[in-house]
This record gives sequence, C-alpha cells and structure tokens, in this order.
Amino acid sequence: MFLEPLVRRNRALIEAAIGLHQSGALPPNAYVLDLDVMRDNARAISDEATRLGLAVFAMTKQTGRNPPAMGAVRDGGIDRFVAVDLGCARAIVHHGFRLAHLGHLVQMARCEADEAAGMEPDYWTVFNRAKAAEAATAAASRGRRQALMMRVVAPGDRFYPGHEGGVAIDELIAEARAIEALPGAHLAGVTSFPTALFDQSAGAVRPTPNLATLGRAAAQLRAAGFDNIAINAPGSTSSAMLATLAEAGATQVEPGHGLTGTTPLHAVRDELPERPAILYLSEVTHFGGGYAYCLGGGLYIDPVFEAYPVKALVGTDPDAALSRRVGTIMPAAESIDYYGRLAVDARPPIRIGDSVIFGFRPQAFHTRACLAPLSGVQSGRPTLEGLWLPDGAPAAGRLASHA
Repeated sequence: MFLEPLVRRNRALIEAAIGLHQSGALPPNAYVLDLDVMRDNARAISDEATRLGLAVFAMTKQTGRNPPAMGAVRDGGIDRFVAVDLGCARAIVHHGFRLAHLGHLVQMARCEADEAAGMEPDYWTVFNRAKAAEAATAAASRGRRQALMMRVVAPGDRFYPGHEGGVAIDELIAEARAIEALPGAHLAGVTSFPTALFDQSAGAVRPTPNLATLGRAAAQLRAAGFDNIAINAPGSTSSAMLATLAEAGATQVEPGHGLTGTTPLHAVRDELPERPAILYLSEVTHFGGGYAYCLGGGLYIDPVFEAYPVKALVGTDPDAALSRRVGTIMPAAESIDYYGRLAVDARPPIRIGDSVIFGFRPQAFHTRACLAPLSGVQSGRPTLEGLWLPDGAPAAGRLASHA
C-alpha cells in the first residue's frame, strides 16, 4: 500500500538508498529515513497545530528513537517528544530532547517510577489510583509535583486488544480528587487511544467514541472545579486530522506515522502535505525452493490494513529497480523474519546482491533492523548520519566508518 506513494512522491529516497547500498555505504536490514522530508512533514503538522492552538508531542518509536530523526523533527518545529515506554523515554532524555509525555500506552512498572520521575516528564499518564500514587511518591521524593493524565474509559470506547485499561468515566471525579490529595501530583488532563481510526471502506480517518469520551470527561472535571484540563488525543495524527481534533476539544496531539508520511490516509491520498520519508532496505542473498531470498529483521508491517499483496523494487540501480515490482511472500506473523521471499519470474532476472526496496508502514522499535537516517537526499547529496539500533543507541560495528 505504501510502495506506490513512495515511488510517486519521494523517488529521491529510493535512488539514494540503492546508490548507497550498492556502494557499500549502507547495510541491508535498515530503515532508511529521509531527514529533509521528516523536517518538512514536522513543519506542516507544527504550523497547522499552531494555527489551531494545539500542543504537539512527537512519537519516536516508529523511527527507532535515533537522535538525527528527533533533530529533524525539532528543526521542523516540534520540540517535545512522547515516550511509548521507558526505553523510549531513556533515548529521548539521553539524547538531550524534552520528554513531554510518558506512561501511555505503556504504564511505568513500580520499580521504574523513580527513574521516570527523574526524567521530569511534562505529563505522566496513569490508569488507576495505585499507579498515580507510585508516580506521586517518586516525584515528591525529588521535590516535584508531577502533572498526571488519567486514561478514561466509557462503554463503547474502542481499544486494540491488549490496550484496554483506565478509569471508568463514572468514577472519574472520585479518582481525580484522590489524585489531587497526593502530595507529589496533580491532575492535569485526560487521554485515550485511539481517538481516531482509518475507515478503509470510506478512505477517510474518523473519530472514535473515545474522543467524545474525553470531551465528556473534561467537562465533568471542569464542572467539579478542576481547571486547565488538557485533552490528549493520539491516533492516526496528521495535519489533515488536526482541525477535527481541535473542534472536538483536544488540546494535545501526538503524530508518529504522520512524521514519515505513513498514516493509512497517506497510502490513499497524495495531496496531503506530508510525504513518504521512510523505506526498508534489504538485499538478495540466495535462491531456493523457487524463490529469491532477501534478508529480513525488519519485515514487520504494522497491520492497519487488511492483508494485501506486498511488492518490492529489486535491482542494482534505481532505474532498473523502479521499472519492476516483484511479488513478495512475507514471513508469517508467528515466525521469525529471517528472510523475505521474492518471485523469481521478474525480468531482468534477480541476482545475488541486488538491492530490495520495500515501502510499508513500520514500527522500528519492534524489530532488529537498524536505522539509517540520511540528510541531503532532496538536494541530491545524500549523507548517512550514522547507524542506530531501534532503542536509539549507535549501531557499533556496523559500517563503523560511516556511523
């Protein structure tokens, strides 16, 4: 779904990835990032959010938490970052960026509360009173009063399996008052996820019931005397959705795939300002069983669409690769993605050492691929800005002369 928009809207990234790979400067099993386009995407989102009075926190898990990518986003006007888990928070803080939000989606473990408090997040989401007490105690020990968000749930809200949890809306005021009584915390807002989802039949992003729940929750809190309640509304966030979220009362948004032009909406609409800024690079290594095999490690496709035929560009130069789409059999979800399989009936024939370019919606932090951020792609002077592991650490030993 995302290969064709990549070809149409950012051919330069494909050309840069193949050229650097064939020269030996770029390894396979790499998510290749176009920092120029990431900066421009961030600017498009930031400008629209500013117009609407929305605060923007950038998600980094999809792009592997590496500092060049975060720097490009900051250069585009988004200077605060959200952590999906403590590993994400560590990378953000270690590289000198501002931690805006943690605890949502992944709650902090009890033994992590002190470390998390030491990172001084602007907001910290809790799903219940016990987690609020842990955060408050850790913050109080450091002389701080932590701003807490509550995950609020109501009948009819939608959650991905395994993402459930939060404070029931009919218990909201009692839980809010309990938080206010904690010496190291105060209630600053409410959140949920996802507050918007792509409707494949309509080809559009629609608010979920969760967004209305947040509006009701904020209204109840204000009526009970709570002031300055933020509404944090993540999910399918791009510049095209910001007005809808603002009209529903949201005050904070958290783009992730919007920064790389890989929300579901970007797969079906080329007129959006955000352009594709990421691809997955592999390499043909051998043949067997009627297939050509390319290296895996990052062949995880975020399943926002129903299963669809996946194709790849294969070749040793951009023109050859762009002239053919090769059918691919991706590893089953329950197996380790050592390799992807390519149809061998392509013309000209596939050869060992060919570059393989995939365009799909990734979750880099979930894989064992490296991150390869490139500057200068759009000016025709691509430069590799280091190689990074999905946790944001340098990929020591992998083409060290270029890292």
